[in-house]
Amino acid sequence: MVKKVLKFGGTSVGTIERIQHVAKIIKKEYDLGNKLIVVVSAMAGKTNELIDLSNQISENFDKRELDVLLSSGEQVTCALLTAALIKLKINSKSWLNWQIPILTDGDHNNSRIVNINVSKINQYLNEGVAVVPGFQGISKNGDITTIGRGGSDASAVAFAKLFDTDSCEIYTDVDGVFSSDPNKIPVAKKIDKISYEEMLELSSLGAKVMQPSAVQTAMMYDIPLQVRSTFTDRKGTKIFDQQNIDYTKSVTGVAYSKDDAKITLLGVEDRPGVAANIFEPLNKAQINVDMVIQNVSSDQKITDITFTIKRDDLIKTKEILQKNKNIKYESITHNANVAKVSIVGAGMVSTPGITYKMFKALADDKINILAISTSEIKLSVIIEEENTLRAVKKLHTIFELD
Repeated sequence: MVKKVLKFGGTSVGTIERIQHVAKIIKKEYDLGNKLIVVVSAMAGKTNELIDLSNQISENFDKRELDVLLSSGEQVTCALLTAALIKLKINSKSWLNWQIPILTDGDHNNSRIVNINVSKINQYLNEGVAVVPGFQGISKNGDITTIGRGGSDASAVAFAKLFDTDSCEIYTDVDGVFSSDPNKIPVAKKIDKISYEEMLELSSLGAKVMQPSAVQTAMMYDIPLQVRSTFTDRKGTKIFDQQNIDYTKSVTGVAYSKDDAKITLLGVEDRPGVAANIFEPLNKAQINVDMVIQNVSSDQKITDITFTIKRDDLIKTKEILQKNKNIKYESITHNANVAKVSIVGAGMVSTPGITYKMFKALADDKINILAISTSEIKLSVIIEEENTLRAVKKLHTIFELD
């Protein structure tokens, strides 16, 4: 007998039929004598539907009330799945965030879980299955809060950590983690096991199988994860610590994202502290800056600074830069039609020539590189968005991932 967290995403519980199917998966685990905490998302499309309703009221819908609204999606799933389990004659009970409670800190719409009271649920696990909501919690002021889109993964890992479970299984609509998006790259293959570091890079760079903060928490506390399909019995992908890194492969996967934008400040005065003056107001506005490139002129008096941000932050970023009295520059240019394409692999550390191989492959397909970012196990480039899939397919083939 083991204690497990099972998390089911929105597509897994998207219809009544699928919820009933999930109940049967849980029954198999329960019949083995396992103690189960089931974390659920809202039904597929429900969160977007609730956001649309809020926009019909106001484009500046109050953030506190938005959290109250959005958290209702998981509440619906909790009740429906619990009722389906009871129908299968399995003792089960749904718990709302404030009944546990799941304690959070931070701003509305973007809080983080800091603690979970384990006593009530641990006691109940001797009787039946506990069904709990992902994506949400309650603040020290007693307000309902949400932890960002995709936050049910982070909820599942938090439950696994604080309840000291033997495993955390993430059920989704794919068979596991793939070398690239299998919906766009049909030759992408499933990865049987992957390190926390590689998975964190892939999820941060556009792979949507798991939320980055969930992977990061699992890595910090060495919580084994498994990504599995709700709809097949095939083995999924196991996510482990560094000891499981496969150094024989130079590249594990190719990821991409199409939600980036590039900004260039031309003719910036080149002096100590100028970069800090540019990025400090962006940091205060919680705008995440990714790649940064600086080109110094021959006389070293002026420079051009290019950086990337999320596309949704483009207008806000330009306004902040234009109002910034602490920097001098000649002009601002931007490109909102860019994409980030990345290769990730533990073997990149010890394999020479990876950078050349990637750049040569893109050059052969006449794909221009606009910006570059590297780490020990990642190499990312910014390219024109229209070339995204062509670049991904080329790199997938060049690094023998087909």
